[in-house]
Amino acid sequence: MIIRDATENDIPGILEIYNHVIIHTTSVYSDHPHTFDMRLAWYRDRIGNGFPVFVAEDDGTVTGFSSFGHFRVWPCYRYTVENSVYVHPDRRGKGLSKQLMQPLIQRAREMGMHAMIAGIDADNEVSYRLHQSFGFVEVAHFREVGFKFGRWLDLKFMELSPL
Repeated sequence: MIIRDATENDIPGILEIYNHVIIHTTSVYSDHPHTFDMRLAWYRDRIGNGFPVFVAEDDGTVTGFSSFGHFRVWPCYRYTVENSVYVHPDRRGKGLSKQLMQPLIQRAREMGMHAMIAGIDADNEVSYRLHQSFGFVEVAHFREVGFKFGRWLDLKFMELSPL
């Protein structure tokens, strides 16, 4: 297993993982799977803004990815980023999320970022504990701000600051 910077060749693997999350979980508050062009545009936006996209690769297969981007696009938020970490369903529970989180935090520090935010579905205990293990603390709990699978969803914000 290696963790490396993603390339455009990794988009199909990233898309497969992301769409599985959309279709089967509340980790992404979206009802519709993304297209290849949507994920490619996302990737190019991240890279074009100087933000990282990392992939975990095992035998040539993308098994997870992580990234961060703007928390808010207004200029005074320029030192705060929001992270994302997703793992293929067959690879969950094996520590891969931790391996994908480490380079995110390191890259944010190298870029001079001050804070990293994680938006986590309130029922996602695995992601909550992952972020806690890196020193993130819960700073907000928004009640019934999302609606998916016929029910209202709560969203928690966790923050790592200072980086």
